[in-house]
Amino acid sequence: MDVQGVAALVTGGGSGLGAATAEALATAGARVVVMDLRAENAQQVAQRIGGVAVAGDVCDSAAVEAALDQAAALGPVRLAVNCAGIAAAARVVGRGGPHALELFSRVVQVNLVGTFNVLRLAAARMARTDPLAEGERGLVVNTASVAAFEGQIGQCAYSASKAGVVGLTLPAARELARFGVRVVTIAPGLVETPMMGVLSPEARAALEALPLFPKRLGRPSEFASLVLAICANPLLNGATIRLDGALRLPP
Repeated sequence: MDVQGVAALVTGGGSGLGAATAEALATAGARVVVMDLRAENAQQVAQRIGGVAVAGDVCDSAAVEAALDQAAALGPVRLAVNCAGIAAAARVVGRGGPHALELFSRVVQVNLVGTFNVLRLAAARMARTDPLAEGERGLVVNTASVAAFEGQIGQCAYSASKAGVVGLTLPAARELARFGVRVVTIAPGLVETPMMGVLSPEARAALEALPLFPKRLGRPSEFASLVLAICANPLLNGATIRLDGALRLPP
């Protein structure tokens, strides 16, 4: 799918992977709606790339529909990229007692339910668009994590939520194939995002040593490049692609 002139919704577009993806899509000619819970961040990115900013929660169906309405005003909605997500670290049984159920529920709600919310609403719009070559109508790209496969101690909530994103990828792609809508998930490893900014130099150095090659943190631009490659290659469907430098997380 050529993204030139296509309307794209990028959630979590106010920073990190989402901001890099929004910028790459705009540079490639897409008309981008930047959705983020933080209105100011969404506005800053949208102004920089010539896009449209929308503040909203991916778990709120009305907010997602409003963002898709904004995208539809720019052109045919053929692309949605789910980058919104949160991380939380807590042990199942820690010094303060058992893992807070509310925290587990919140992480799953944002990372998994929010992703599915965007997927279902965006796919419904795409199914009504005119088909492109070979019948393709649209693409939804989700963001999981290598933690879906090798979750570390303290990552039960995060790993479970991202494993759920991996798990829905193939059945969603199978179901939406009749409309010509593809579903692909990217599972990044350790990427240079604002979440890394809270780490101590020692902790950061330890993480940078984990990937086999290249021996560094990933860059948001590399995630964005993969999104563009997925758009361009119609055979990529129903798959989860690891983007991790052969990283395998230790316990």
